[in-house]
Amino acid sequence: MNRNEIAHLISTKLIANKEVLKTQFLESKDTIGYFFIDDLLPEELALEIHNKFPTTKEAIRKKNLREFKYTAYQMDNYNALLEEVIYAFQDKKVVALVSEICQLEEIFEDKHLYAGGLSLMEKDNFLNPHLDNSHDKDRNRWRVLNLLYYVTHNWNTENGGHLEIWPQGLKNKQTTLESKFNRLVVMTTHQNSWHSVSKVLKDDVRCCVSNYYFSDTPILVSDRFHITTFRGRSSEKVKDIFLRIDNSMRSSLRKMFKKGIRENPHQYKK
Repeated sequence: MNRNEIAHLISTKLIANKEVLKTQFLESKDTIGYFFIDDLLPEELALEIHNKFPTTKEAIRKKNLREFKYTAYQMDNYNALLEEVIYAFQDKKVVALVSEICQLEEIFEDKHLYAGGLSLMEKDNFLNPHLDNSHDKDRNRWRVLNLLYYVTHNWNTENGGHLEIWPQGLKNKQTTLESKFNRLVVMTTHQNSWHSVSKVLKDDVRCCVSNYYFSDTPILVSDRFHITTFRGRSSEKVKDIFLRIDNSMRSSLRKMFKKGIRENPHQYKK
C-alpha cells in the first residue's frame, strides 16, 4: 500500500471523527492542546506496519541522562512500507485536516524528518520530561505539532512506555496518554509543552511512527527559540541539577552557533 492510499484512510478516519476531535482539542487548548484517535487504520495494515519495523539492533541507540531509546530515520534502509506510512501523515489533505482540528493556520510537513521517523523503546527505556526544540532544522519555522502513531499490538497499561504531558508544569500531576496499538496522538509543542515517556516495564518493544508539523508563527506569542530542554522528575533531584547544567551549556553553544557546532544527523538524507 502506498502513501496516497494510506493518507486516504487517515483522512477518512479524521473526517468521520472531526467534530469530536475538535471538542477534545478545545478542552486542552489553553495548556497543552492534544487529541487522540483510536483504530486509525485497518487492523491488518497496522499490524503489517508493526511487523515491518526494524529491530533495535538495526536502529540508532540513544542513551544518556536525558533519554534511553532507539530511533530510525534514514528510511531507505528499511522496509518501504515504513516510509510510505510516515509520508502519508505529510499528505496535504491530512495536514489540512489536522490543522483544522487544532485551529491552526497554514502548517507545514517536514520532508526531512528532523527528529521524526521511527521510535523504538524496549524494557527500561525512558524519555525524561522535556520541551522539543522550538524550530526546524534550518531554524526558519516553528515546531507546532507532534504526531505520534503507535503500532505495537496489545500494548497495555502495565507495560509502561506511555506518553505523559504536564499541562500544569512539572510540579503538578501529569496526564498519561497510553501508547495503545493503532492510536494516533497529536499534541501542540511550545515553550510550556513539557512531555515525557514513562519507563518501559515489559520485555517487549514499543514502536511509534513520529512526525512534526511546523509553522511560520509559534503557538504562543511568548514563545522564544529554545533547544530541546530536559528536566528531572520530582523524584530525581540530583539528576535535575545535572540536566539543568546540561541545558544551560547546550543553550549557550546555540547562541554562539545558530545551527549548532555540527549538523544534527537526525534527518532523512535521500
